[in-house]
Amino acid sequence: MSKYDIIVLGSGPGGYVTAIRASQLGFKTAIVEKENLGGVCLNWGCIPTKALLKSAQVFEYLKHADDYGLSVKEYDKDFTAVVKRSRGVADGMSNGVKFLMKKNKIDVIEGFGTLKTGKKIEVDGKDYSADHIIIATGSRSRELPSLPQDGKKVIGYRQAMTLEKQPKKMIIVGSGAIGVEFAYFYNSMGTDVTVVEYLPRIVPVEDEDVSKQLERSFKKSGIKVMTSSEVTHVDTSGKGVKATVKTSKGEEVLEADIVLSAVGIKSNIENIGLEDVGIAVDRDKILVNDYYQTNIPGYYAIGDVTPGQALAHVASAEGILCVEKIAGQHVEALDYGNVPGCTYCSPEIASVGLTEKQAKDQGIDIKVGKFPFSASGKASASGAKDGFVKVIFDAKYGEWLGCHMIGAGVTDMIAEAVLGRKLETTGHEVLKAIHPHPTMSEAVMEAVAAAYDEVIHL
Repeated sequence: MSKYDIIVLGSGPGGYVTAIRASQLGFKTAIVEKENLGGVCLNWGCIPTKALLKSAQVFEYLKHADDYGLSVKEYDKDFTAVVKRSRGVADGMSNGVKFLMKKNKIDVIEGFGTLKTGKKIEVDGKDYSADHIIIATGSRSRELPSLPQDGKKVIGYRQAMTLEKQPKKMIIVGSGAIGVEFAYFYNSMGTDVTVVEYLPRIVPVEDEDVSKQLERSFKKSGIKVMTSSEVTHVDTSGKGVKATVKTSKGEEVLEADIVLSAVGIKSNIENIGLEDVGIAVDRDKILVNDYYQTNIPGYYAIGDVTPGQALAHVASAEGILCVEKIAGQHVEALDYGNVPGCTYCSPEIASVGLTEKQAKDQGIDIKVGKFPFSASGKASASGAKDGFVKVIFDAKYGEWLGCHMIGAGVTDMIAEAVLGRKLETTGHEVLKAIHPHPTMSEAVMEAVAAAYDEVIHL
C-alpha cells in the first residue's frame, strides 16, 4: 500500500492548489481525480465560460463597429468554432495543471476515490494511506424536481458549453452567476433568451441597485426578464420545450428549443465514504472548523463541499490555509465577509462586503457614495458607459463596509476594495490615494468622494 503525508481527493482549483502548497511545504503528496485535472472550474466552469464570453464580446464589437467610426461590411459567427475555441482553452489549462503536478512531484492517482477508516483512500480496488486526507470533491449542477435535466432539451451548464447547434430560443431558469453569464453569451450570439427568476430581482445576492442596473442593461440588449416567477412544469414531448411559468399574474407557457437549468449547485459528497468514516455532514455540507478539520482526526474538507462560499478562489485559499496549519505555521482563519464575488456577464458585476440593505438592517449609520460610468472619461471613450461603482462606509469610523460595481472590467477592479478592507482602510485614505486618469478604476475614488460630499466629476 502506497503511503503519503497528504492525499487530496479532487483536483479542482481547491484540490490542485492544495496539493501544490503541500508539496512546497515538504509533504509527500498525491492527488486523486476521477475525470480531468483542474476539475469543473478549469474544464467546465470558470475558464471555458470566460472563453465563450470573450467570443461574445468580440462579436458585440463587430456588431457595433459603426459606434467606433469603423466599417465592417461582412461578419458572422461560427457557433461550432466558438465552442471549439472554448474547449481548446480548457484543454490547455488542464494540461497546465498536469505540468504543475509533475513539476511539484505530486503523484496523480486516476480514478474514483472512496474514503476508508484508518486514513485511507481506495481507488479502483487499491488502497492508499496518508497522515492527512483532504476532501475537495467540489459540486455539480443542482436539479429541481420540476425541472429534471435530460441533457438534450433541459440542460445544465456542461451541455450549455458544448451544444452542437445554437438554439433559436432559450429559457434560462435562475439568474445567479451561471444564469446571467449564459444569458449574455447566447443573447450576443443571436439566441432569443428569456431569464426566469424565482425571487423578486435578478442576481439576488447583489446590492439592489446592481440588480436594477443589470435588468435595464439586459432588457436593452433584448433579453426578456421574468422575476417573481417559477417554472412549475416542462413538456419535452414535442419538437422543442414548453415551460409552464407561474407568475404573479397567473400561469404562462413559454416555448423554446432548450431550457437551461441554472438554479444552483449540489455538493459532490455522495458515495465517497463519508458515512463509513463517520464524517459529520449537515444540509449537503461537510462540517469543518476554522482550519478545515472534520470531526474525524486526519480528515479535512475544503471548497464547495463545506459551508463557505462556493467560489474557486475561496477553495484555493481554504486549501492553502489547511495545509499551512498542518505544517504548523501560524495562520489566521479566513474572513468570509471579505470575499469578492464576480459575475462575467455584460456589464460585469463585482462586489465585496455588505450591501446597503445589509448595513442598514444591522443598524449601522452609513455613508453611501455612487459614481456612474456615464460620467467617466475612460468609459465614454471605450463606449462602455453602463453601470456604476457604489461604496458604503461606516459614518462614525470610516470603515469600508462594502463595495458594489457593475460595468466593463469591474471584475479586475474589485481587488482594490478587498485589499483596502483587509488593511482596514478608511474612506479618507481611499479618497487621498491618487488614482490614475483616465481609467475605469478612478470611479472608485469618485464614488468615495460622493460618499463624503467631495465628488468633482458628477
